[in-house]
Amino acid sequence: MPPKERVLLCLLRRDLRLADNPIFHEVARLHQQSESPFTHLLPIYYFPSNQVETSGFLQSPDRKSPYAEARSQVGGFWRCGALRAKFLAESVWDLKRDLEKVGSGVAVRVGTAHDVLGTVLQAYNERKEEFEITGVYMTNEEGVEEKREERDVRKLCRQYDTNLKIWVDEKYFIDDRDVPFDHPSELSDVFTSFRKTVEPLREAPRGCLKSPTSLPPMPSFVPEQFEPFSVPQELEPAMKCLLAPLNPSLGLAQPPTWPSGAESAHPFEGGSKTGLERVEHLIRSGSMTAYKDTRNGLLGTDFSTKLSAWLALGCITARQVHWYLIDFEDGKTSLGKEAPGYGKGQNKGTAAVRFELLWRDYMRLCTRKFGPQLFRIEGFREDKAARWRYVDSPFTHSSKKGPPGAFEDPTSAAVARFIRGRTGTGLIDASQRELFLTGYTSNRARQNVASYLTKHLGIDWRIGAEWYECNLIDYDVSSNYGNWQYVAGVGNDPRAARIFNPVKQALDYDPKGEYIRTWVEKLRNVDLESKGSKETSGDKLLGVFQAWRLSDEEKERTGLDEHDWVEKPLVKIEFSVNRRGGGAKRGRGRGKGRGFERKGLLEKV
Repeated sequence: MPPKERVLLCLLRRDLRLADNPIFHEVARLHQQSESPFTHLLPIYYFPSNQVETSGFLQSPDRKSPYAEARSQVGGFWRCGALRAKFLAESVWDLKRDLEKVGSGVAVRVGTAHDVLGTVLQAYNERKEEFEITGVYMTNEEGVEEKREERDVRKLCRQYDTNLKIWVDEKYFIDDRDVPFDHPSELSDVFTSFRKTVEPLREAPRGCLKSPTSLPPMPSFVPEQFEPFSVPQELEPAMKCLLAPLNPSLGLAQPPTWPSGAESAHPFEGGSKTGLERVEHLIRSGSMTAYKDTRNGLLGTDFSTKLSAWLALGCITARQVHWYLIDFEDGKTSLGKEAPGYGKGQNKGTAAVRFELLWRDYMRLCTRKFGPQLFRIEGFREDKAARWRYVDSPFTHSSKKGPPGAFEDPTSAAVARFIRGRTGTGLIDASQRELFLTGYTSNRARQNVASYLTKHLGIDWRIGAEWYECNLIDYDVSSNYGNWQYVAGVGNDPRAARIFNPVKQALDYDPKGEYIRTWVEKLRNVDLESKGSKETSGDKLLGVFQAWRLSDEEKERTGLDEHDWVEKPLVKIEFSVNRRGGGAKRGRGRGKGRGFERKGLLEKV
């Protein structure tokens, strides 16, 4: 009888890379030793059925999933929409290809961590004359559900008398070993205070780990996916299964359609290969150097880094980005040799990139500190005084209740218009349509959208956070929910009194209405010239920002008078251009004020 195969199991979640990966680095090191504790490695990636809808993997249409639909708690949206699912699958199979190149691979499964690992351990236990499980490795995560998964894995390993090691993931900017406190409760509630404890940021990250050139092979026997599911091990058929339950409309009535000529600001595929190519492009093109000045842009691929999607899944690490910047700043390689700032040290653009990488770290540490409060309406601040409008009927998309938009209560009807980009406020509608169609919208737009829902409409902030979770390709649990709390005024370091004026913001960041007219195609018919019209060009521009402001004549000429979002906007925000000075009467964002008055609101929905 051949000797037992000693198998190390590796559960993958948001650590989808070979390079700078502490687990694969250590496995490669041990594998080179003559007395390696294992002979084979079985990496397993599982699509978690509570977060990603997996009913498309059922073996036949008459089989029923043992799991509830992967819907959000408050809004009932799919927790992972089609565009995010696509990027995720691409990232998994990119890692699979990388591992195969060094002698390993990935077994792709669906289910919960408990069920996936339990099935594997049971199958090997039944063949213990041939196989020995020497241990289980996985990296930690901060989310509530992720911690629950780790507890379940720990229990299973005790049940099967198997060693478990939960590794500290190293995809972040500041390594956990270098965080300047011993207990999560010591984290400052003010980001600036935290930042000062780890500055200078250029000196903070540790070095990257080398990418393995060889890993142990997969075992000769790999347990099958448990019933009633069947998971293809190739990308295209697996993608088809993933997307099958997630129809393109996501169940919306009158979903946004792609405007002619519009292009996605995030046309990228998932995976480490494309992530690192993106970093190199940003350096080579000078976009890293210009980042501080361009990051609030709204159109195009290079106004911001767009690295967040790869960072969220661990396809690349923040410290990899940092060391690319170091090489550029110090002129150590030829990459970016022709770009501004090459070899001249840190500049304001590269410093700003590091600042944003640290902000991601801070959001993660807030999740560690506050745990379940990340998802509670009261937020980290436990603000029970806040008065929110709640959605009376969850968006279950069931045949009994109909799609979003079929509800009669004003708040639910307003939410239906909000998520479809039919509020009547141009910047908000453009962002929401872009989000739905591309899976991305800019940071500047996100802040305005969050402020609009929570401050102008007064609606439960979790609705917005859940809609972003569904749609954002770069969704990260801590960054998403933490930043929604921040804007809503219930999170850490809040600006509770601050209200973004989306008309002022549009004038500042979309001064010609180009972004709004790109995604709200009906507004392209508005003639911004004032020739032969009683309206000035400024009046018409403000009509792009809020179409209700256009004259009846212009509405009729353009056909805009036929749309509810024009005639009955959710909110009317008074804002006028100062004709004498050429500037604007810009409200300070505190409700009624100079040039800023809210009217209409939800009572007129």
